[in-house]
Amino acid sequence: MLAGLKLPTDPRWANLAEKNIEEILTDHAYCEQKAATNCITIIQMFPEYADVVDALMPIVTEEWGHFRMVVDQLKKRGMALGRQRRDEYVNQLQSNIIQGGSRDHQLVERLLIAALIEARSCERFRLLSLDIADDELKEFYRKLMISEAGHFRLFLDLATSVSPKAQVMKRWEEYLEAEAEIIANLELRGDRVH
Repeated sequence: MLAGLKLPTDPRWANLAEKNIEEILTDHAYCEQKAATNCITIIQMFPEYADVVDALMPIVTEEWGHFRMVVDQLKKRGMALGRQRRDEYVNQLQSNIIQGGSRDHQLVERLLIAALIEARSCERFRLLSLDIADDELKEFYRKLMISEAGHFRLFLDLATSVSPKAQVMKRWEEYLEAEAEIIANLELRGDRVH
């Protein structure tokens, strides 16, 4: 499985999502907005890491473009962007961040969380690209799956550029274990990307 995710998404999720297209697209739009915002936050918090800043600037633009693309998919279907909802998955992931430590450590923690969110999104977009009946959305999600895989890889590569690879990968494994437990305990919902 991509990136070593320890627990695959329940296959029923894509069927539930297909029955809630307006809700899943709304949630997806806000996920893209939050991804752009997260990159901006990392840039603001860690401006002295010039290579990280340079790598994240185009991701901000790309994620905001994805937000617009998802909103366009809603409009094409005569649907409206609904309200943003609390993302319990991301909140639980963030509760695993080890606070304090060096600036390198703090940055790596944020980059690994971002990588994990992108990896899970990629996995879910793959399911949508394979399992939903709407051919346009199938292709849409196939393209976004490829993009998310690239983002996942970038965040992980950036983390290993900041700290020793063995140390980063040990922490990555810890996050993967925690993420699997979160996925196992979250309610299966078709109106959320995560």
